[in-house]
Amino acid sequence: MPSREVPRTWDGLEIALDDPPGCAVVVRRPGPAGHPEFLLLHRNAEGADYEGDWAWTSPAGCRQPGEAVYPSALRELAEEAGITGRLPWAVDMGRRSGGGGSWAVFALDVQGDTEVELVDPEHDRFEWLSAEQAMRRVRPSFVAQAQIERVSHIGLAAPRFRPMAETDFADVARWRTAPHVREWFHGELIDEATVAARFAPRLAGDVPTRMWVVEIGDAAVGYLQDYRVSDHPDAVKTRDMEAVGFDYLIGAPDLVGKALGTRMVWEFCRDVLARDYPDAPRFIACPSHRNGRSRRVLAKCGFSEGLWIDEPAAPGRVPDTEVVCTLDVRHWFG
Repeated sequence: MPSREVPRTWDGLEIALDDPPGCAVVVRRPGPAGHPEFLLLHRNAEGADYEGDWAWTSPAGCRQPGEAVYPSALRELAEEAGITGRLPWAVDMGRRSGGGGSWAVFALDVQGDTEVELVDPEHDRFEWLSAEQAMRRVRPSFVAQAQIERVSHIGLAAPRFRPMAETDFADVARWRTAPHVREWFHGELIDEATVAARFAPRLAGDVPTRMWVVEIGDAAVGYLQDYRVSDHPDAVKTRDMEAVGFDYLIGAPDLVGKALGTRMVWEFCRDVLARDYPDAPRFIACPSHRNGRSRRVLAKCGFSEGLWIDEPAAPGRVPDTEVVCTLDVRHWFG
């Protein structure tokens, strides 16, 4: 069987054969009247006057063979815009149902006085444009839609994570009884006393599960938990005892469907799990097969779907099936 020809970039560098083949980082800064402006670079390969397809792009480029995805995005951001020391977050890692995918898209918010430096010779100039202007400038149109339009609808507030405290139990009870959450807990109604009975041992370290609260600004909006799969006998069902598992929910109903879930999961994996479990080869989450929103969030963060696990039904409950979603830490974070 003939070997597959290795694709190359315009300047002769080899391109990774595995997905995603490249990364784009959509950079935005505060603009007039609170509307963000987007950074676009003009490619000079076709000359300074060229305005056709791919003339204007966000910082972007192909992955090199063996290069992890996130380091690839950071490298392109530094090489093409001179921006370093910043942490872009995931918008869509290009995973598609059934395998395959497209370029990974990240986003980064910067201050208005952030300096841009065209380090490599691929671009001859840059501009900061409104979303509407950038949409008209970026071609083909599907690229503008996948990058500029999508990021323009995402809020500017960044999530923060802190350890859960007993003073959070009232919020947890309120979140767990919200209709959009209760659906995934078999309709269970839960009060603060029940939360305390379940979660206080975790906060005390008597149960090997760590609890976190996610905040937007000064407001707590949801929680997450993480654990080593090997510490929980019932988690053996995932068939991955080396992995670190986690669960999450957004309790504030007004923040559901606003792309917060994708950013929250990505930054939790990057800033908490990768930091605290440096030896973990994989991170896993197991949403219900019916929870399409959660499965889409995980796919956008680079998780791939694997085992489907039938959960036995407790008395009075309907049986469910969970989908084991796995993130290859080395492939995505290096």
